[in-house]
Amino acid sequence: MQLYRIRCLLCALLLGLPLSATHAAGGGDPILAARDAVQRGDRAKLARQLEAARGHVLAPYVEYWLLQLRLQEVDSAEPRDFLARHAGTYLADKLRGEWLKVLGKRQEWDVFDAEYPPLAQPDQEITCYALQNRLRLADLGALDEARPLWFSAADLAESCIPVMEQLIADKRLGPDDIWERLRRQVEVKKLSAAITTAAYLPAQQAPSAKTLEAVVGNPVRHLALLPDNFAASRQGREMALLAVQRAARNDPVQAARLWEGIKGKFSAADVGYVYGQLGWMGALKHLPEALGWYAQAGNAPLSDEQIAWKARAALRALDWAMVQEAVERMPRAMQMQPDWVYWLARAHAASGRLEEARALFQRIAGQPNFYSNLSDDELGRPIVLPPRAQKPSSEAVKAIAALPGIRRALALFDLDMRIEGIREWNWTVRGMDDASLLAAAELANRHDIYDRAINTADRTQVLHDYSMRYLAPFREHVEPKARALQLDAGWVYGLMRQESRFITNAKSVVGAKGLMQLMPKTARWVAKKIGMKDFHPGRVQDTDTNVTLGTNYLKMVLDDLDSHPVLASAAYNAGPGRARRWRDVKPIEGAIYAETIPFNETRDYVKKVMSNAVYYSALFDGQPQSLKTRLGTIQPKNGNDKPKAEDLP
Repeated sequence: MQLYRIRCLLCALLLGLPLSATHAAGGGDPILAARDAVQRGDRAKLARQLEAARGHVLAPYVEYWLLQLRLQEVDSAEPRDFLARHAGTYLADKLRGEWLKVLGKRQEWDVFDAEYPPLAQPDQEITCYALQNRLRLADLGALDEARPLWFSAADLAESCIPVMEQLIADKRLGPDDIWERLRRQVEVKKLSAAITTAAYLPAQQAPSAKTLEAVVGNPVRHLALLPDNFAASRQGREMALLAVQRAARNDPVQAARLWEGIKGKFSAADVGYVYGQLGWMGALKHLPEALGWYAQAGNAPLSDEQIAWKARAALRALDWAMVQEAVERMPRAMQMQPDWVYWLARAHAASGRLEEARALFQRIAGQPNFYSNLSDDELGRPIVLPPRAQKPSSEAVKAIAALPGIRRALALFDLDMRIEGIREWNWTVRGMDDASLLAAAELANRHDIYDRAINTADRTQVLHDYSMRYLAPFREHVEPKARALQLDAGWVYGLMRQESRFITNAKSVVGAKGLMQLMPKTARWVAKKIGMKDFHPGRVQDTDTNVTLGTNYLKMVLDDLDSHPVLASAAYNAGPGRARRWRDVKPIEGAIYAETIPFNETRDYVKKVMSNAVYYSALFDGQPQSLKTRLGTIQPKNGNDKPKAEDLP
């Protein structure tokens, strides 16, 4: 950190920044003391630090923290004064949002009305307060806008409850709608939320909390103990449907068998619902029965997840007609996503409709993402880097460095207040033109804030610098190790970019650390395997140690998985055992394997790592690249796919 501060000071001198701003962010900073005070709720100490911070580039943060603690007590004059003095800043928008929540809770609607329009980033809680206010003014259009919130399984903010209750009171939401929300909440394992939703049902339909808990906790037992007349009531039928749904999460085949014995007691709509659930759960487990279950669902409404997994199950089976049918049933916004544009194009190509396929490939080609890369391959266009934009001038970088929001962001990064620094940086660069974005990216790179350099360079629309989008720092650590282990350096960098964006002290919520995001157990295991004598957990975030352990682990999973980078990438994120189990009984395209990974995070991860690798290889080798060639073919499952006693962690 001391070396970093020296670099900051040198950058300030070179860029002409006021030394006071950089020096003030150094050790013994009043901002850190103020942050400690706000975390403790110590207003007296915070007020003292506000005086100490006068003239500091981050003084507005101390003022904001103090006002934030007092928002419930102050009159309108203080927040309005802060907003006026800091108009247009990230902190002003943040304070405005927090103040609006206080105003909404107090139902001070006149002030709320005046302060709501300038808010740039309203969240659900504020949006629902705004809807409440409109209802107060007899604007019934607010109910139409509110209704879609009901059909999400997401938790509703407290401010949304009065609006939902008004929808129910006005009969704009009926029992069928309430059961639909309850079903979705059970689907995503939100039992307490489902119990809350059940309270809105008519008394004769509403299940008790105990009943819902029993169904979710042991669905097979519930189905085994169904009385003969269970289907006589709506509650009895719905509980059976929920039980089948829950049983299908563990064992779709067993759930289907139990369903066959009772499905005659249900409506066609309910039968379609259950087969849609069975198809979804079967597709997630790559069961061959999944497509048959989807077929039995007929034209029953399917959620976005269900229809996506219908398409993925069809991909696994190479049933291109069903791929097309599934994509064309998706909501329009979903159809327009690059993944489904690509697979619809492939379905057209498989059935000989080459012009339609080509038009779809062209629609998404030429962009730096997985399905755009594959579309370029389908069009016979090797992936090459766009011309590099002119390097930003010193004057352009100085102009960016002088922006108050950028100065605050750099000071926050210097104090290891990374989350606040990211938010301040992102707020400041929004709306910049390409030249300014590249100058900001250059500034971030000079300060070794690699994640912001990448993120900012990623935003350009016409002028591009892919050496900034795909930064490759720490080459003195990475390249020798990749070479010694015979690893593709482009792939290693593609993985590191996705894992940490080159933040050396990155730590995930589950405890993975460093550039290559190593879990403690994995780090210890690899250190032992390679004979690292001086290893201890505290060294995991050391750059050289982290890269040594990470590249060795990557080599181990690669060797363990047919030397296939797609399998190894999946294994690095989700574990080698899962990567093996996700293979098919027949050879499968690498792109289809990636698309049908059942974990959302891992599926997205593998796609991004492999696309990143293409661009890093283009930068390193100076040669056109093919993602489709890199993805190759995944070989079938075999006896080695079973878990082994010595399996990699």
